[in-house]
Amino acid sequence: MGVNVSVVAIDAGNSKTDVALIGEDGTVLSTARGGGFQPPVVGVETAIDVLAETLGRAVAELPGGGGPHAPLAPPGSSVHVSACLANADLPVEEAELAAALEARGWGSSVEVRNDTFAILRAGVDEPRGVAVVCGAGINCVGMTPDGRSARFPAIGRISGDWGGGSGLAEEALWFAARAEDGRGEASELARALPAHFGLDSMYALIEALHRGSVPMVRRHELTPVLFATAAAGDAVALALVERLADEVVAMASVALSRLDLLEEEVPVLLGGSVLAARHPQLDDRIAVLLAARAPKAEVRVVSEPPVLGAALLGLDRTGAGPEVHRRLRGQYV
Repeated sequence: MGVNVSVVAIDAGNSKTDVALIGEDGTVLSTARGGGFQPPVVGVETAIDVLAETLGRAVAELPGGGGPHAPLAPPGSSVHVSACLANADLPVEEAELAAALEARGWGSSVEVRNDTFAILRAGVDEPRGVAVVCGAGINCVGMTPDGRSARFPAIGRISGDWGGGSGLAEEALWFAARAEDGRGEASELARALPAHFGLDSMYALIEALHRGSVPMVRRHELTPVLFATAAAGDAVALALVERLADEVVAMASVALSRLDLLEEEVPVLLGGSVLAARHPQLDDRIAVLLAARAPKAEVRVVSEPPVLGAALLGLDRTGAGPEVHRRLRGQYV
């Protein structure tokens, strides 16, 4: 087909996968969206099959036509696969997934990173800064142009993590249950959480969750209720919001310190559904606490799509010039 793809950019989360095929000059040649990437649930090869199906549809949409098995580039040219993947939480997992992708033969080189790196790179003009992502879970990464990085295992409580939408919902339920039965401090959460599901008490909600009439997977719906209750002045809910801010700043500060950036002008990016919701009490506390730890840091919420970050990381790896990076970024504005 002769279309010269330079970078295959993949951003794969638990619920969806985005693929973008990037030309040598930074032009986005085609894109596709597919299903989630969950190797712990379905196995590595089945999870990669989802990526393959999405990539095939992107290839089929390349200029000049062709089917899903058409070549990405003329014979003899190189294609770099830049894959930012959920569930690649440890370097050993990144290496295993990179080997599995290399076996598919999609490019002449492959680099796999945790998907948090895509969010960070999407939000900065050079690979320098720190990102904290709080969605279902919580994670933080940092990078510098010389190739150094900072990261956490971010596997959950066994790796010292606290926060994330799922964790906040569980904490809210714990405090609400104790508020209702008298073991804990009184809190409006005891009314607000069951009311979200049309129930009149925490006992009713506990029973509904235990017996399945309210599926456990719906617990994430309680995180916005927690923030609304905190905004209305409930002390217990507000304490949880403040603790999340403390965790965000702790992770960012440690990453900045590991990269010797605490005293530098550096972006600290916030991403994920919880942090992108711009809750004033959470945002204000993060700003105050981080200013005390890293006074020159610039805090902002990432709005750019993560697949842009995967593509930029790919261009970093191929040595593309600044004008190529600018052209690519301009197509996602």
